[in-house]
Amino acid sequence: MAVQHSDVLVFFGATGDLAKKQIFPALYGMVENGELSIPVVGVAFSKWTLKDLKERATESVKAARPDADAATLKKLLSVLKYVDGDYADEATFNALKEAIGEASRPTHYLAIPPSLFETVVKGLKRVGLNKNARVVVEKPFGRDLKSAQELARVISLAFNEEDVFRIDHYLGKEEIMNLLYFRFANSFGEPVWNRNYVQSVQITVAEDFGVQGRGAFYESAGALRDVLENHIFQIVALLAMEAPAYQGYSAVHQAKTAVFKAMRPLAPEDLVRGQFEGYRQEAGVAPDSDVETFVAVRLFIDSWRWADVPFYLRTGKALGATAHEIMVTFKRPPQALFEDAVSPQHHPNYLRFRLQPDSEIALGARVKTPGEEFVGDTRELVVGTEHPEERPPYERLLTDALEGDRALYSTEEAVEAAWAVVEPVLTNHPPVIPYKRGTWGPAEANDLLADNDEWHVPTLKEN
Repeated sequence: MAVQHSDVLVFFGATGDLAKKQIFPALYGMVENGELSIPVVGVAFSKWTLKDLKERATESVKAARPDADAATLKKLLSVLKYVDGDYADEATFNALKEAIGEASRPTHYLAIPPSLFETVVKGLKRVGLNKNARVVVEKPFGRDLKSAQELARVISLAFNEEDVFRIDHYLGKEEIMNLLYFRFANSFGEPVWNRNYVQSVQITVAEDFGVQGRGAFYESAGALRDVLENHIFQIVALLAMEAPAYQGYSAVHQAKTAVFKAMRPLAPEDLVRGQFEGYRQEAGVAPDSDVETFVAVRLFIDSWRWADVPFYLRTGKALGATAHEIMVTFKRPPQALFEDAVSPQHHPNYLRFRLQPDSEIALGARVKTPGEEFVGDTRELVVGTEHPEERPPYERLLTDALEGDRALYSTEEAVEAAWAVVEPVLTNHPPVIPYKRGTWGPAEANDLLADNDEWHVPTLKEN
């Protein structure tokens, strides 16, 4: 049966920060691309009117798109509707049903705190708005395995799994999608993409700024939950997955889930937690906080392809640069035909993926230097993958949700499998180690590395 396009988009939390920063600019882009002409019904409990919502939408779009086209913005405003009311009040959902009118294939986007999910889901079911409908759930998908399972239970009260879209904006980034394409659109890498040739895989997701006034949120999350368990694990899955058995999003989901299930559960000795100096003085942060703003992890995937290959993962705030980078390091030549090619002073061959701030793919290889001696140095063959017309992640993901395309969304099975990996260290872990702003985290992170490995420090282009 063909997947049907939704005929109305309902988004709860229409007056919130996420709507202002991401959703309205995404909706504008969808209108601009001819992908949105259906009604968009905002729902919130803010004592607003439709006029207020349109003013917020206009402000949001112009902030994100100073060059916004007046006709396109007018078209977006023309499809907006608004329902104001308490989510716990049945009258709110009766009003929503009336606002939806004749539409019969709604997509409900829950841009609200997870604590409100059950109230909203039950309200939708009570008035029949869960029938022939989809629901988009904003991350985080729980705080641990138990809460992830509880979240799934709540959503299942009204929606089938195939109608649930778990949105993680990171999966909508062009650079992340390119990982999947690069791996399986090219044949030259497959023979060496395994334990026989790969020495280690390293992923760094670093930011040079702190928590930026979001101390209270970070106290409830921390780097392990906020970035490593979801964003970085998704990258690991794309790098480590087997080729999908067939074309289609379900095949990709199965291959990624198999990676999560093959990940060895973390032990306390597999991670180093850090906290930048000054974090405890941030608003909303406990004076004795043990929440990590940096985490480094040594991960193993117990599969035939990746057995005993270490995956070194790290993420943090207030680090030396803002950079998201992957480094796949290959083993050195098995025979020392050229001494410098196997010298530990020189980096072995590698494949480097820069995801941010500038996207590129680079192959590091030894090249002979001019002269009679057989010596050389490492040079990079670089391909820039930056594109000026790259679509913002929310724009792409919301378009996919309306079309029923789940390729870039997570399944409940994958979510629970990923939580199972970090579950042992969510509370049983070493204390945080202070580190100075502008560094690359605690020096103790080096203890996770094998003798022949070192942390790769991203080198950014000068502006």
